[in-house]
Amino acid sequence: MVAITLPDGSVREFDGAVTGAGIAESLSKSLAKKAVAVKVDGVVCDLFSPIKTDASVEIFSRDTPEGLDLIRHDAAHLLAQAVQDLYPGTQVTIGPVITDGFYYDFARDEPFSSDDLKKIEKRMMALVDADLPTRKEVWNRSDAIAHFTKMGESYKAELITDLPEGEEINIYYHGEWHDLCLGPHLPSTRHIGKAFKLIKLAGAYWRGDNRNPMLQRIYGTAWANEKDLKAYLTRIEEAEKRDHRKLGREMDLFHFQPEAQGSVFWHAKGYLIWRALEAYIRRQLDADGYIEVKTPQILDSKFWEQSGHWAKFRESMFVVPDEIPSTDDDAPVLSGKSDLLALKPMNCPAHVQIFKQGIKSYRDLPIRMAEFGCCHRNEAHGALHGLMRVRQMTQDDAHIFCREDQITDETRRFLDLFSHVYADMGMTDISYKLATRPDTRVGDDATWDRAEKALADALTAAGLEFELAEGEGAFYGPKLEFHLTDAIGRTWQAGTYQLDYVLPERLDASYVDDKGARQRPVMLHRAVFGTFERFIGLLIEHYAGRMPLWLAPVQVVVAAITSEADDYAREVVTTLKAAGLRVDLDIRNEKINYKVREHSHAKVPAIAVVGAREATERKVSLRRLGSQGQSILTLDEAAQALGAEAAPPDLRRD
Repeated sequence: MVAITLPDGSVREFDGAVTGAGIAESLSKSLAKKAVAVKVDGVVCDLFSPIKTDASVEIFSRDTPEGLDLIRHDAAHLLAQAVQDLYPGTQVTIGPVITDGFYYDFARDEPFSSDDLKKIEKRMMALVDADLPTRKEVWNRSDAIAHFTKMGESYKAELITDLPEGEEINIYYHGEWHDLCLGPHLPSTRHIGKAFKLIKLAGAYWRGDNRNPMLQRIYGTAWANEKDLKAYLTRIEEAEKRDHRKLGREMDLFHFQPEAQGSVFWHAKGYLIWRALEAYIRRQLDADGYIEVKTPQILDSKFWEQSGHWAKFRESMFVVPDEIPSTDDDAPVLSGKSDLLALKPMNCPAHVQIFKQGIKSYRDLPIRMAEFGCCHRNEAHGALHGLMRVRQMTQDDAHIFCREDQITDETRRFLDLFSHVYADMGMTDISYKLATRPDTRVGDDATWDRAEKALADALTAAGLEFELAEGEGAFYGPKLEFHLTDAIGRTWQAGTYQLDYVLPERLDASYVDDKGARQRPVMLHRAVFGTFERFIGLLIEHYAGRMPLWLAPVQVVVAAITSEADDYAREVVTTLKAAGLRVDLDIRNEKINYKVREHSHAKVPAIAVVGAREATERKVSLRRLGSQGQSILTLDEAAQALGAEAAPPDLRRD
């Protein structure tokens, strides 16, 4: 007998091995029609796989998260099958599920085109209509290698060759087409449905190694229904319009070039946004009792060895030799590993060095030490992505050195700071996660228990709901993650807050307690924006380039309709600048509609149009970005209204 425990706690007994399909059929015919897979003791399995021992079983349909993953997994196979049907001789390699979709990498001499994608989609639809049944076979390793080699599938043969001796190989068939795969899969191609679309082409090195052949990657998305597919495609279209790299070019904010991979060339307009944000966050830090410091960009490797970063992040650090000139005519020599220096990837060890200068008393704590620290990380070229992933970055970084009894108050204080800053940025939809100890870490379990409990207690004391992100903490301590939802529903992780008992110990930081004994401070690592680069990229996409007036690099353009109004236009510029506004003058010999379109495309928030009538009446015709209308104001009214609106949000409150 095989006893099957269902989600409601009831138990069904079967005479022998039973499949998920058989269990669904025994429960109801409607469930049997909807069922696509089964979860056995928490593991997703094919609906047709036999269950031979007592187990807890959950049956699920297409419209569940598990069902959606299977739809995307099968859609990747469907893509590969369609490609090989249409383009014989193409080799298939790997095709995983990714966020919101899937991809498959192909080895083919002739490049795919966008027209090819349409043909492939059409063939995929036909394969869905064919309702090809899925089945699984288990082969031994040597037979599988021989089979795929004979087929000319050298990449598949290589994958199997790299598996351990004696490994059983799962081969999934969809009709007669088959692929190496761990599974599980849907019962047939019909269950995939037709809510899928091939999105784009890209190149990809075999196994991600640039020494290997270049393959052709086809990306696709798949959903449980047409409504979800259309919503996703609309979101993608909107995201493309908001791409900070595209808007950065159009708005003349910044650029990148190959000679400085992963480092930003900030143009004057882009750096105005940076300066406005830096001034804003500095005011918040000053008000919250932080001291600001400045530390070297390059430090001896011993600090990174002591902190643990050398073992963990050495490959991501820019390391340079500390050359010691010789006493003869030979070239400079190195004395060994101790003479290595590294560009700092983070500021933590440097801040500890400042803390250690002089004796600290328990009465001195907390010390909130901030720095707009420029850091470098040797990210792979393929991982770089505009402002979102760079090699040179500047953090609004700070470290709070405190006593253990101050953790809760300091955490609540930071959470208040974080929430009001992001409210000022127009982002109030924030979710919280507590990331706990990773497998590779420093410090003992008792220390981690204390640290994780301290953060959880602080979140609870602040009245915040949070999820656990198990195993995702920093190597030296747990951290809080802040996940923000932007204007089109995308989620971004920004800012950080980490509790650390380990680095003060490893770097020998201490204070004197009320009994005269030496104690280790707790070190709280925190950043509100994270990095200026990524945060500005996030803001550009959130606002689609239409920055709030206080952040816009050019806040107002004064555009003259005719040359007779040029002198008055200059006067308007002078008046608006006196009100604290960033203003440009446009008295070019161009039609006013052309000027308005051009400045609107550049995302200028306000255009003050002046002609002969406005000059006579000392007024301006004010047009707002995104609005078809206009308002007529006196020059003084416009200066007062725009000046007040352009004040940063914290100064408006004051």
